[in-house]
Amino acid sequence: MDFEDFTQDLSSLEVISKDDKKMSVKLKGIPLQYANALRRVCLNGVPVFAIDTVDILENSSVLPDEGLAHRLGLIPIKTDLKRFNEPSKCECKSETGCSNCKVMLVLDSGDTEATRTVLSDELTSEDDSIKPIADNIPIVQLAPGQRVKVECYARLGRGSEHAKWNSANIAILTETDKEDERILTVESTGSLKPEQIILAGVEEVGARLSEFKDMINEIEA
Repeated sequence: MDFEDFTQDLSSLEVISKDDKKMSVKLKGIPLQYANALRRVCLNGVPVFAIDTVDILENSSVLPDEGLAHRLGLIPIKTDLKRFNEPSKCECKSETGCSNCKVMLVLDSGDTEATRTVLSDELTSEDDSIKPIADNIPIVQLAPGQRVKVECYARLGRGSEHAKWNSANIAILTETDKEDERILTVESTGSLKPEQIILAGVEEVGARLSEFKDMINEIEA
């Protein structure tokens, strides 16, 4: 099988099972190295949004600034790959980013009168499509009189850079009782639908193989 055959064969994946979080597809006639490459890309090679920069305006909680920023960074963020660019591929070419590659989220707990837990639904995004995947993710617990106020900036990234950008919780290959047939199972973090991860993974592996082929051709020329 050559590079072109790989992407052509994967265009007709057979879906075994599917729900909002997990999807399994059957891979037939795909060499193990290509199937495993797809598995790895589905796990940490598909870009998703995550909070990357946090400006602490006020933090009187027991959690230090670094811990608060770390907690915010690990909250899975819903992602729209059609509307936004990875910073390295954005036309703005700016270190500070622009509205096409960066989204601001703010959190202000206000003055606390009783002990309570600040949840992810208190993060307000400037773009309704880029927000935490759930409203009840704990961020920090506040005692009376404590307050947190932050400005966060989320961007697209890949899990190969940091685990907070992993697009999937799991991506596994299992053998079937038939020769040259495997099952790929992908469980999403919630940032993307599982079918989006697999389709984006196929495109990414195809693009990487084409780049590698071009490099080989240049060496042989």
